[in-house]
Amino acid sequence: MQPKFKKKEQVMDIKPIKNAKDYKQAMLRLEQIFDARPGTKEGDELEILTLLIEKYENEKYPIDAPDPIEAIKFRMEQMGYKQRDLENIIGHKGRVSEVLNRKRKLTLEMIRKIQDALHIPAEVLVKEY
Repeated sequence: MQPKFKKKEQVMDIKPIKNAKDYKQAMLRLEQIFDARPGTKEGDELEILTLLIEKYENEKYPIDAPDPIEAIKFRMEQMGYKQRDLENIIGHKGRVSEVLNRKRKLTLEMIRKIQDALHIPAEVLVKEY
């Protein structure tokens, strides 16, 4: 008869991040286990710790959605578009100039066309500016 041994389970000491001290400790632990392999206990801990850190950062340091016009200009730059390229999307040269210079508000039709052409989320384009 073989003796029965109870396998001692290692318990991760993970708790919600509620303040700067908790955040600092979580970041230190993250550095220690950063290269943990998926499917291991440390890999699981890394995954959970990352989610907790992300949640804390999103709550503590929220990032506002970008200004619609700045988002359009940024996306145009990324895509290598010029102002004349936007004419094919929202209308003649004067209209494009007015929109980009904030003299004309985006219409619902413009928002739909920009969303389709530039792949900017509608929730960014409808934001007040």
